Amino acid sequence: MARMFSGIALVLAFAVLLVPLAVYAGPPVLKALSGTGVERQAAVPSYQRPPAEMTQVPYAATLDPSAPLPDAAVLAALLDGELELTGSGTVSAVVTDVRTGTVLYDRNGAAAGMPASTLKILTAVAAASTLEPDSRFETTVHAAPATGGGTALVLRGGGDVLLGSGISDDDAVVGRAGLASLAEESVKALGSSAGTVRIQVDDTLFSGPSLSDAWNAADVEAGEIAPIYPLAVNSAWTDESRQSGEREEDAALAAAEAFRAALAEAGQDRGLEVAESVERGTVPAGARRIAAVESATVAEQLEQMLLISDNYLAEALARSAALAAGRDASFAGAVDTVKAQAAALGIDTTGMALADVSGLAAENEVSARQLTEAVTLVLTSNDEGLRAVARGMPVAGLSGTLQGRYDDDADDAAGAGLVRAKTGTLFEVTALGGYVTDADGRLLAFALVARGLEGNTGQARSAVDSAAAVLAGCGCR
Repeated sequence: MARMFSGIALVLAFAVLLVPLAVYAGPPVLKALSGTGVERQAAVPSYQRPPAEMTQVPYAATLDPSAPLPDAAVLAALLDGELELTGSGTVSAVVTDVRTGTVLYDRNGAAAGMPASTLKILTAVAAASTLEPDSRFETTVHAAPATGGGTALVLRGGGDVLLGSGISDDDAVVGRAGLASLAEESVKALGSSAGTVRIQVDDTLFSGPSLSDAWNAADVEAGEIAPIYPLAVNSAWTDESRQSGEREEDAALAAAEAFRAALAEAGQDRGLEVAESVERGTVPAGARRIAAVESATVAEQLEQMLLISDNYLAEALARSAALAAGRDASFAGAVDTVKAQAAALGIDTTGMALADVSGLAAENEVSARQLTEAVTLVLTSNDEGLRAVARGMPVAGLSGTLQGRYDDDADDAAGAGLVRAKTGTLFEVTALGGYVTDADGRLLAFALVARGLEGNTGQARSAVDSAAAVLAGCGCR
């Protein structure tokens, strides 16, 4: 009997072993019997996998320093083939190995010209290097006796242009600070003796003109940009639920009107009377601060700005950076701060000229080499603020302004999930500046800029996308 049980146990043990053997060995055996070769499953290195989270970034220090560099001649032949335009326009491009700083490809890299929205890389670098990454912008309410009786409530803008009209959302970037929450806090602080409440808005944090002469009127009409104020609901878009379309001509006044409506609603049960009109004013001496809401962090706002290429947010962040650097929060102060911070961080600013910081102005002059130096900087820095710039760049085929590019049917599909870059598009310009880890594990920074386009923007965009995809798949030796 004991022998019989031993035999059964032995048979069962073999059966357990044969199941995984059949799973793993079966297909190769069948392939061999059918006369076809064995297909091997190649392990995909972590740096060639699409990121599990949008914040996963392959900084230079995290990769193998012994990974082989692409051969510059082989790489040049491949990129030259992709970057030839059949229509009008010229291409400037630079590719650099991030760890060593070795320039692997340079095609008119020093030629300065319109960078379009890739200029936001430099703007983000300037803001990240002057503002604390964990700092937040405050929007406050101050109370004082009003002329003629009642109470004057002054809504003061502190640089947050991503306000929401509703309740503050701690998990959001847009709407992290809500005007309805600010109103509720104000009502609680006012008490029952406020009398008629009159709303004023103090938007004096930013100085100088609110609209730039360098901007095309058509861009303003299309909602690409609007007059810049130190407070706005969702970057001044008239439809708060969207990130496109028309923008408010007076974002500060629109925010104050949203606050007034929220205050009237919050104070209704307490019999609070709120005047209909909203006026401009400043916080008077002796006024009592009664309420405040805080924005998302500077790092989170920078990532938002890069992800969706928000022109309004770029201009506002640069003004706050100018204040932090001891300059006026104006157009002049913003552009001076961006250029000065770039130079202070080691970027060669020779030939650089800025008319705005969002990239809309035709007078902007930036080279592909300068953009690549900025990308290399944020990938090699240990500064958390600068690292936020790298995290904010869209992922090809997955997020932000690159979400609709690098699809499965396109020639550039090899870059999907791997290329991370800031886009730039104007009528005569298309650009891409960012980074990618190649097939051998080298982290490459690049800037690809096509200028002087006339009706062939689509072709040029396809060319720069394909060139970046070449870098993603490159061993290039």
